Amino acid sequence: MSFIETEEQKALREAVAKLAAKYNFKDYAGPKARRNEPFDELWNEAGKLGFLGVNLPEEYGGGGAGIYELALVQEELAAQGCGLLLMVVSPAICGTIITKYGTEAQKQQWLTKLADGSAKMVFGITEPDAGSNSHKITTTARRDGDDWILNGRKIFISGVDQADAVLIVGRTENAKTGNLQPALFIVPVDTPGFVKTKQEMDIIEPDNQFTLFLDDVRLPADALVGQEDAAIAQLFAGLNPERIMGAAMAVGMGRYAIDRAVAYAKERAVWKGVPIGAHQGISHPLAQVKIELELAKVMMQKAAFLYDSGDDFGAAEAANMAKYAAAEASIKALDQAIQTHGGSGLTSDVGLAGMLAAARIGRVAPVSREMVLNFVAQHSLGLPRSY
Repeated sequence: MSFIETEEQKALREAVAKLAAKYNFKDYAGPKARRNEPFDELWNEAGKLGFLGVNLPEEYGGGGAGIYELALVQEELAAQGCGLLLMVVSPAICGTIITKYGTEAQKQQWLTKLADGSAKMVFGITEPDAGSNSHKITTTARRDGDDWILNGRKIFISGVDQADAVLIVGRTENAKTGNLQPALFIVPVDTPGFVKTKQEMDIIEPDNQFTLFLDDVRLPADALVGQEDAAIAQLFAGLNPERIMGAAMAVGMGRYAIDRAVAYAKERAVWKGVPIGAHQGISHPLAQVKIELELAKVMMQKAAFLYDSGDDFGAAEAANMAKYAAAEASIKALDQAIQTHGGSGLTSDVGLAGMLAAARIGRVAPVSREMVLNFVAQHSLGLPRSY
Protein backbone atom coordinates (compact mmCIF):
# COMPACT_ATOMS: atom_id res chain seq x y z
CA MET A 1 0.00 0.00 0.00
CA SER A 2 1.29 3.43 -0.97
CA PHE A 3 0.21 6.67 0.63
CA ILE A 4 1.06 8.45 -2.61
CA GLU A 5 -1.94 8.41 -4.90
CA THR A 6 -1.51 7.59 -8.58
CA GLU A 7 -1.76 10.27 -11.22
CA GLU A 8 -5.18 8.86 -12.17
CA GLN A 9 -6.40 9.11 -8.59
CA LYS A 10 -5.07 12.66 -8.27
CA ALA A 11 -6.79 13.62 -11.52
CA LEU A 12 -10.04 12.07 -10.31
CA ARG A 13 -9.80 13.97 -7.03
CA GLU A 14 -9.23 17.23 -8.89
CA ALA A 15 -12.13 16.64 -11.26
CA VAL A 16 -14.55 15.75 -8.47
CA ALA A 17 -13.44 18.75 -6.41
CA LYS A 18 -14.20 20.99 -9.39
CA LEU A 19 -17.70 19.55 -9.68
CA ALA A 20 -18.25 19.81 -5.93
CA ALA A 21 -17.31 23.49 -5.94
CA LYS A 22 -20.16 24.06 -8.39
CA TYR A 23 -22.61 22.35 -6.03
CA ASN A 24 -21.19 23.67 -2.77
CA PHE A 25 -23.07 23.73 0.51
CA LYS A 26 -23.78 27.45 0.68
CA ASP A 27 -25.13 27.92 -2.82
CA TYR A 28 -26.66 24.54 -3.60
CA ALA A 29 -26.54 21.71 -1.08
CA GLY A 30 -27.59 23.68 2.00
CA PRO A 31 -30.68 25.29 0.46
CA LYS A 32 -31.71 22.00 -1.16
CA ALA A 33 -31.33 20.10 2.12
CA ARG A 34 -33.40 22.69 3.99
CA ARG A 35 -36.17 22.18 1.45
CA ASN A 36 -35.80 18.40 1.86
CA GLU A 37 -35.02 18.07 -1.85
CA PRO A 38 -32.58 15.46 -3.19
CA PHE A 39 -29.46 16.60 -5.01
CA ASP A 40 -30.78 15.49 -8.41
CA GLU A 41 -28.74 17.94 -10.46
CA LEU A 42 -25.51 16.93 -8.77
CA TRP A 43 -26.34 13.23 -9.02
CA ASN A 44 -27.11 13.45 -12.72
CA GLU A 45 -23.97 15.40 -13.57
CA ALA A 46 -21.78 13.13 -11.44
CA GLY A 47 -23.29 10.16 -13.27
CA LYS A 48 -22.62 11.63 -16.71
CA LEU A 49 -19.01 12.30 -15.72
CA GLY A 50 -18.57 8.67 -14.64
CA PHE A 51 -18.02 9.41 -10.96
CA LEU A 52 -20.92 7.35 -9.58
CA GLY A 53 -19.85 4.10 -11.20
CA VAL A 54 -16.11 4.46 -10.89
CA ASN A 55 -15.97 1.20 -8.88
CA LEU A 56 -18.12 -0.86 -11.26
CA PRO A 57 -16.77 -3.06 -14.09
CA GLU A 58 -15.92 -1.37 -17.37
CA GLU A 59 -17.90 -3.91 -19.39
CA TYR A 60 -21.07 -2.58 -17.73
CA GLY A 61 -20.23 1.10 -18.14
CA GLY A 62 -18.29 1.58 -14.93
CA GLY A 63 -14.81 2.92 -14.37
CA GLY A 64 -13.21 -0.41 -13.55
CA ALA A 65 -11.55 0.99 -10.42
CA GLY A 66 -12.31 0.16 -6.78
CA ILE A 67 -13.93 1.25 -3.55
CA TYR A 68 -10.85 3.42 -2.95
CA GLU A 69 -11.80 5.58 -5.93
CA LEU A 70 -15.49 5.64 -5.06
CA ALA A 71 -14.63 6.73 -1.51
CA LEU A 72 -12.37 9.40 -3.00
CA VAL A 73 -15.35 10.75 -4.95
CA GLN A 74 -17.53 10.78 -1.84
CA GLU A 75 -14.84 12.50 0.24
CA GLU A 76 -14.31 15.30 -2.27
CA LEU A 77 -18.04 15.92 -2.61
CA ALA A 78 -18.50 16.00 1.15
CA ALA A 79 -15.54 18.35 1.50
CA GLN A 80 -17.69 20.95 -0.25
CA GLY A 81 -20.74 20.04 1.83
CA CYS A 82 -22.51 18.07 -0.91
CA GLY A 83 -21.87 14.42 -0.08
CA LEU A 84 -24.29 11.97 -1.68
CA LEU A 85 -25.84 9.52 0.77
CA LEU A 86 -27.19 7.28 -1.98
CA MET A 87 -23.66 6.69 -3.27
CA VAL A 88 -23.25 4.59 -0.14
CA VAL A 89 -26.10 2.27 -1.07
CA SER A 90 -26.53 2.35 -4.86
CA PRO A 91 -23.04 1.84 -6.37
CA ALA A 92 -21.22 0.81 -3.17
CA ILE A 93 -23.52 -1.78 -1.56
CA CYS A 94 -25.91 -2.83 -4.31
CA GLY A 95 -23.46 -2.40 -7.17
CA THR A 96 -20.79 -4.39 -5.35
CA ILE A 97 -23.12 -7.26 -4.45
CA ILE A 98 -24.56 -7.54 -7.96
CA THR A 99 -21.05 -7.37 -9.46
CA LYS A 100 -19.86 -10.22 -7.26
CA TYR A 101 -22.93 -12.42 -7.12
CA GLY A 102 -25.48 -11.31 -9.69
CA THR A 103 -26.40 -13.20 -12.83
CA GLU A 104 -25.34 -11.88 -16.21
CA ALA A 105 -28.91 -10.71 -16.81
CA GLN A 106 -28.95 -8.83 -13.49
CA LYS A 107 -25.63 -7.20 -14.31
CA GLN A 108 -26.83 -6.13 -17.74
CA GLN A 109 -30.08 -4.78 -16.35
CA TRP A 110 -28.75 -2.95 -13.30
CA LEU A 111 -25.01 -2.28 -13.36
CA THR A 112 -25.15 -0.24 -16.55
CA LYS A 113 -27.77 2.05 -15.01
CA LEU A 114 -26.16 2.21 -11.58
CA ALA A 115 -22.89 3.17 -13.26
CA ASP A 116 -24.25 6.26 -15.01
CA GLY A 117 -26.75 7.14 -12.28
CA SER A 118 -29.78 6.68 -14.51
CA ALA A 119 -31.14 4.20 -11.96
CA LYS A 120 -30.82 3.98 -8.19
CA MET A 121 -31.07 0.91 -6.03
CA VAL A 122 -31.27 1.26 -2.25
CA PHE A 123 -30.68 -1.29 0.48
CA GLY A 124 -33.24 -2.74 2.87
CA ILE A 125 -31.85 -4.57 5.88
CA THR A 126 -32.88 -2.71 9.06
CA GLU A 127 -36.00 -3.87 10.90
CA PRO A 128 -37.82 -2.44 13.94
CA ASP A 129 -37.14 -5.44 16.19
CA ALA A 130 -33.81 -6.58 14.76
CA GLY A 131 -31.63 -3.49 15.12
CA SER A 132 -27.99 -4.49 14.75
CA ASN A 133 -28.84 -8.19 15.07
CA SER A 134 -29.25 -9.41 11.49
CA HIS A 135 -30.00 -12.89 12.83
CA LYS A 136 -33.35 -11.57 14.11
CA ILE A 137 -34.55 -10.36 10.70
CA THR A 138 -38.15 -11.51 10.29
CA THR A 139 -38.71 -10.64 6.62
CA THR A 140 -39.22 -14.05 5.09
CA ALA A 141 -39.13 -15.39 1.55
CA ARG A 142 -40.84 -18.63 0.60
CA ARG A 143 -41.08 -20.41 -2.69
CA ASP A 144 -44.36 -20.64 -4.59
CA GLY A 145 -43.63 -22.63 -7.69
CA ASP A 146 -40.89 -20.74 -9.51
CA ASP A 147 -41.74 -17.50 -7.70
CA TRP A 148 -40.76 -16.07 -4.34
CA ILE A 149 -43.23 -14.56 -1.87
CA LEU A 150 -41.84 -11.95 0.54
CA ASN A 151 -43.46 -10.76 3.74
CA GLY A 152 -41.99 -8.40 6.32
CA ARG A 153 -41.21 -4.89 7.38
CA LYS A 154 -38.16 -2.64 7.09
CA ILE A 155 -37.36 0.68 8.74
CA PHE A 156 -34.93 3.59 8.17
CA ILE A 157 -34.49 2.76 4.50
CA SER A 158 -32.94 5.76 2.73
CA GLY A 159 -34.05 7.22 -0.57
CA VAL A 160 -36.82 4.80 -1.52
CA ASP A 161 -38.73 7.65 -3.20
CA GLN A 162 -35.75 8.17 -5.53
CA ALA A 163 -35.08 4.49 -6.21
CA ASP A 164 -36.10 2.11 -8.95
CA ALA A 165 -35.63 -0.93 -6.72
CA VAL A 166 -34.65 -2.02 -3.22
CA LEU A 167 -32.19 -4.81 -2.51
CA ILE A 168 -34.10 -6.50 0.30
CA VAL A 169 -32.46 -8.73 2.88
CA GLY A 170 -34.89 -11.52 3.71
CA ARG A 171 -34.59 -15.00 5.13
CA THR A 172 -35.31 -18.32 3.46
CA GLU A 173 -35.78 -21.72 5.03
CA ASN A 174 -32.93 -24.17 4.65
CA ALA A 175 -34.47 -27.25 3.10
CA LYS A 176 -32.16 -29.58 5.04
CA THR A 177 -32.23 -28.02 8.51
CA GLY A 178 -35.36 -25.87 8.52
CA ASN A 179 -33.28 -22.96 9.82
CA LEU A 180 -33.76 -19.48 8.38
CA GLN A 181 -30.82 -17.98 6.50
CA PRO A 182 -30.28 -14.60 4.81
CA ALA A 183 -31.10 -14.14 1.14
CA LEU A 184 -31.06 -11.07 -1.11
CA PHE A 185 -33.82 -10.02 -3.49
CA ILE A 186 -34.15 -7.18 -5.98
CA VAL A 187 -37.62 -5.67 -5.43
CA PRO A 188 -38.78 -3.01 -7.92
CA VAL A 189 -40.58 -0.25 -6.03
CA ASP A 190 -43.73 -0.62 -8.16
CA THR A 191 -44.18 -4.30 -7.22
CA PRO A 192 -47.72 -5.04 -5.90
CA GLY A 193 -47.71 -5.45 -2.13
CA PHE A 194 -44.68 -3.20 -1.67
CA VAL A 195 -45.66 -0.11 0.33
CA LYS A 196 -43.42 2.71 1.52
CA THR A 197 -44.25 5.19 4.29
CA LYS A 198 -42.11 8.27 4.88
CA GLN A 199 -40.66 8.64 8.36
CA GLU A 200 -40.60 12.14 9.79
CA MET A 201 -37.07 13.01 10.86
CA ASP A 202 -36.07 15.96 13.03
CA ILE A 203 -32.94 16.80 11.03
CA ILE A 204 -32.01 18.76 7.92
CA GLU A 205 -31.41 16.27 5.13
CA PRO A 206 -32.03 15.99 1.40
CA ASP A 207 -32.89 12.28 1.45
CA ASN A 208 -35.99 10.82 3.08
CA GLN A 209 -36.20 7.76 5.30
CA PHE A 210 -38.92 5.17 4.91
CA THR A 211 -40.67 2.29 6.58
CA LEU A 212 -41.37 -0.50 4.11
CA PHE A 213 -44.18 -3.03 4.25
CA LEU A 214 -43.96 -6.18 2.13
CA ASP A 215 -47.30 -7.96 2.04
CA ASP A 216 -47.22 -11.12 -0.10
CA VAL A 217 -44.84 -9.47 -2.54
CA ARG A 218 -44.51 -11.88 -5.46
CA LEU A 219 -41.18 -11.93 -7.25
CA PRO A 220 -39.90 -13.99 -10.16
CA ALA A 221 -37.12 -16.52 -9.60
CA ASP A 222 -34.56 -14.17 -11.11
CA ALA A 223 -35.14 -11.59 -8.34
CA LEU A 224 -32.86 -13.65 -6.10
CA VAL A 225 -29.26 -12.38 -6.09
CA GLY A 226 -26.69 -15.12 -5.77
CA GLN A 227 -27.38 -18.38 -3.96
CA GLU A 228 -30.10 -18.67 -1.36
CA ASP A 229 -27.81 -20.78 0.84
CA ALA A 230 -24.74 -18.49 0.66
CA ALA A 231 -26.21 -15.10 1.36
CA ILE A 232 -24.38 -14.35 4.62
CA ALA A 233 -21.15 -13.96 2.65
CA GLN A 234 -23.02 -12.05 -0.03
CA LEU A 235 -24.56 -9.75 2.55
CA PHE A 236 -21.23 -8.87 4.16
CA ALA A 237 -19.68 -8.24 0.75
CA GLY A 238 -21.68 -5.01 0.71
CA LEU A 239 -21.19 -3.97 4.32
CA ASN A 240 -17.46 -3.25 4.20
CA PRO A 241 -17.93 -0.81 1.29
CA GLU A 242 -20.82 0.74 3.22
CA ARG A 243 -18.58 1.48 6.22
CA ILE A 244 -15.77 2.78 4.01
CA MET A 245 -18.15 5.11 2.19
CA GLY A 246 -19.64 6.30 5.48
CA ALA A 247 -16.14 7.09 6.69
CA ALA A 248 -15.39 8.96 3.46
CA MET A 249 -18.48 11.11 3.88
CA ALA A 250 -17.56 11.89 7.48
CA VAL A 251 -13.96 12.73 6.55
CA GLY A 252 -15.23 15.08 3.86
CA MET A 253 -17.60 16.83 6.26
CA GLY A 254 -14.76 17.23 8.74
CA ARG A 255 -12.60 18.79 6.02
CA TYR A 256 -15.43 21.17 5.15
CA ALA A 257 -15.76 22.27 8.78
CA ILE A 258 -12.03 22.79 9.30
CA ASP A 259 -11.69 24.77 6.06
CA ARG A 260 -14.52 27.11 7.10
CA ALA A 261 -13.04 27.55 10.57
CA VAL A 262 -9.51 28.23 9.33
CA ALA A 263 -10.68 30.79 6.79
CA TYR A 264 -12.62 32.63 9.50
CA ALA A 265 -9.80 32.41 12.06
CA LYS A 266 -7.40 34.02 9.58
CA GLU A 267 -9.58 37.06 8.93
CA ARG A 268 -11.46 37.61 12.20
CA ALA A 269 -9.67 40.08 14.48
CA VAL A 270 -10.93 41.06 17.94
CA TRP A 271 -7.90 42.09 20.05
CA LYS A 272 -5.46 44.68 18.68
CA GLY A 273 -6.02 43.66 15.09
CA VAL A 274 -4.50 40.22 15.55
CA PRO A 275 -6.41 37.40 13.80
CA ILE A 276 -8.01 35.04 16.30
CA GLY A 277 -6.18 32.16 14.61
CA ALA A 278 -2.99 33.43 16.22
CA HIS A 279 -4.37 32.57 19.67
CA GLN A 280 -3.63 29.06 20.91
CA GLY A 281 -7.14 28.81 22.33
CA ILE A 282 -8.29 28.78 18.70
CA SER A 283 -5.35 27.26 16.84
CA HIS A 284 -4.65 24.26 19.10
CA PRO A 285 -8.18 22.79 19.03
CA LEU A 286 -8.25 23.17 15.25
CA ALA A 287 -4.85 21.53 14.94
CA GLN A 288 -6.05 18.68 17.13
CA VAL A 289 -9.14 17.96 15.04
CA LYS A 290 -7.01 18.19 11.89
CA ILE A 291 -4.74 15.46 13.28
CA GLU A 292 -7.67 13.26 14.29
CA LEU A 293 -9.33 13.69 10.91
CA GLU A 294 -6.14 12.79 9.04
CA LEU A 295 -5.73 9.66 11.18
CA ALA A 296 -9.30 8.63 10.36
CA LYS A 297 -8.63 9.23 6.67
CA VAL A 298 -5.54 7.04 6.70
CA MET A 299 -7.57 4.18 8.23
CA MET A 300 -10.26 4.73 5.61
CA GLN A 301 -7.65 4.49 2.85
CA LYS A 302 -6.22 1.35 4.42
CA ALA A 303 -9.68 -0.22 4.56
CA ALA A 304 -10.36 0.61 0.91
CA PHE A 305 -6.96 -0.72 -0.17
CA LEU A 306 -7.44 -3.98 1.72
CA TYR A 307 -10.96 -4.42 0.33
CA ASP A 308 -9.85 -3.79 -3.24
CA SER A 309 -6.99 -6.26 -2.69
CA GLY A 310 -9.44 -9.01 -1.72
CA ASP A 311 -8.58 -9.13 2.00
CA ASP A 312 -12.14 -9.21 3.31
CA PHE A 313 -11.31 -9.86 6.95
CA GLY A 314 -8.56 -7.26 7.09
CA ALA A 315 -10.87 -4.81 5.38
CA ALA A 316 -13.63 -5.52 7.91
CA GLU A 317 -11.42 -4.56 10.84
CA ALA A 318 -10.10 -1.43 9.11
CA ALA A 319 -13.51 -0.41 7.75
CA ASN A 320 -15.11 -0.58 11.18
CA MET A 321 -12.24 1.37 12.73
CA ALA A 322 -12.35 3.96 9.94
CA LYS A 323 -16.07 4.44 10.28
CA TYR A 324 -15.75 4.88 14.07
CA ALA A 325 -12.80 7.28 13.89
CA ALA A 326 -14.21 9.36 11.04
CA ALA A 327 -17.58 9.82 12.72
CA GLU A 328 -15.96 10.99 15.94
CA ALA A 329 -13.52 13.29 14.15
CA SER A 330 -16.16 14.87 11.93
CA ILE A 331 -18.47 15.69 14.85
CA LYS A 332 -15.55 17.18 16.77
CA ALA A 333 -14.44 19.18 13.72
CA LEU A 334 -17.91 20.64 13.20
CA ASP A 335 -18.28 21.47 16.88
CA GLN A 336 -14.88 23.21 16.94
CA ALA A 337 -15.63 25.07 13.71
CA ILE A 338 -18.84 26.40 15.24
CA GLN A 339 -16.97 27.37 18.40
CA THR A 340 -14.36 29.19 16.32
CA HIS A 341 -17.10 31.32 14.75
CA GLY A 342 -18.72 32.10 18.07
CA GLY A 343 -22.39 33.06 17.82
CA SER A 344 -22.21 33.42 14.06
CA GLY A 345 -21.42 29.72 13.83
CA LEU A 346 -25.07 29.04 14.58
CA THR A 347 -26.37 31.13 11.70
CA SER A 348 -27.54 29.74 8.39
CA ASP A 349 -25.21 32.15 6.58
CA VAL A 350 -22.17 30.33 7.93
CA GLY A 351 -23.69 26.93 7.19
CA LEU A 352 -22.16 24.76 9.90
CA ALA A 353 -24.78 24.12 12.59
CA GLY A 354 -27.17 22.57 10.08
CA MET A 355 -24.62 19.86 9.34
CA LEU A 356 -24.30 18.70 12.94
CA ALA A 357 -27.18 16.23 12.69
CA ALA A 358 -25.81 14.80 9.46
CA ALA A 359 -22.44 14.28 11.13
CA ARG A 360 -24.14 12.79 14.19
CA ILE A 361 -25.71 10.10 12.02
CA GLY A 362 -22.24 8.62 11.60
CA ARG A 363 -22.25 7.50 15.21
CA VAL A 364 -25.34 5.34 14.75
CA ALA A 365 -25.35 4.39 11.07
CA PRO A 366 -24.59 2.28 9.18
CA VAL A 367 -23.49 0.57 12.39
CA SER A 368 -23.43 2.02 15.89
CA ARG A 369 -20.12 2.84 17.51
CA GLU A 370 -20.96 0.37 20.28
CA MET A 371 -21.18 -2.46 17.74
CA VAL A 372 -17.86 -1.33 16.25
CA LEU A 373 -16.33 -1.54 19.71
CA ASN A 374 -17.82 -5.03 20.10
CA PHE A 375 -16.25 -6.04 16.78
CA VAL A 376 -12.83 -4.71 17.73
CA ALA A 377 -12.99 -6.23 21.22
CA GLN A 378 -13.89 -9.67 19.91
CA HIS A 379 -12.13 -9.92 16.57
CA SER A 380 -9.10 -7.65 17.03
CA LEU A 381 -8.42 -8.24 20.72
CA GLY A 382 -9.81 -11.76 21.03
CA LEU A 383 -11.98 -10.93 24.05
CA PRO A 384 -15.06 -13.02 24.90
CA ARG A 385 -18.29 -12.25 23.06
CA SER A 386 -20.52 -9.98 25.14
CA TYR A 387 -23.87 -10.63 23.49
